[in-house]
Amino acid sequence: MQLPLIVGVDGSESSLLAIDWAVDEAARFGVPLRLVHASMWERYEGAVVPDTVDRPPSEQVMEQNIVGSAAERARQRNPDVEVSAESLPEEAVFALVREGRHATALVTGSRGRGELVGLLLGSVGLGVAARAECPVIVVRGDQAGLHGRHERILLGVGDPTTGAEAVRFAFREAEARRCTLDALRAWRCPAHETTDHPGLADEPERYHEEQASARLDAVLQEAMADHPDVKVCRAIVEGTARKVLVQRSAAADLVVIGARRRHGHFGLQLSRVGHTLLHHADCPVAVVPQRA
Repeated sequence: MQLPLIVGVDGSESSLLAIDWAVDEAARFGVPLRLVHASMWERYEGAVVPDTVDRPPSEQVMEQNIVGSAAERARQRNPDVEVSAESLPEEAVFALVREGRHATALVTGSRGRGELVGLLLGSVGLGVAARAECPVIVVRGDQAGLHGRHERILLGVGDPTTGAEAVRFAFREAEARRCTLDALRAWRCPAHETTDHPGLADEPERYHEEQASARLDAVLQEAMADHPDVKVCRAIVEGTARKVLVQRSAAADLVVIGARRRHGHFGLQLSRVGHTLLHHADCPVAVVPQRA
């Protein structure tokens, strides 16, 4: 049995975009789509008074409308995708993270119904991306990126300890989409470093660039062998990874990064690169966890 692609829905415009993106993704990989709406209305409505016993609470009615409308939208976009929907009386981040243990990936919008004006990323999207055990895609960006018009996947390559799963994810996406994979590794000369190493004595910039290139090749080697039909464009760029990736996201349909998950560590487990991309990227962002 194939694990589903799960989408968090809440009736917002952002979640509608997430549904559309997820339907296309489910069709691309031939997996079922599951729509999940998490709400805590039962905690707030309490008991129903006798004279209204036949009428469901207003929040429950809204839930039913949200879930029903989301399912109908998904089926209209692609009738061939298997769609199911469920409403859970739970806090959204907790419910989605738990559901993600049995999913190919989780998809959320970048903003929710209750987010404050001015926030660049909703708390649900951030919380899920920082905690889930499966890949999380936060759907955001301009129309070209949302509709896959660039025909390019952007992969931010980190260390193997944090990015091996992300590399495999990016190659599978590029292969399924039949598009180019831009694999990028950023490098910088540390502000304070000794020149004891022979490679640093004369040309420290060249040394760091060569080291970045070698590490990029090492991380890509296995995935390139497994996906020989994927066209890969390597890029070694001087600068901070988060700034370079945000700039290049404007020409991509999806940017993919890794994230380390540490057992026993609570709170958000995202790097500065992850935070920046989730708030500022011009295309959907996939955060792929790597277990420690």
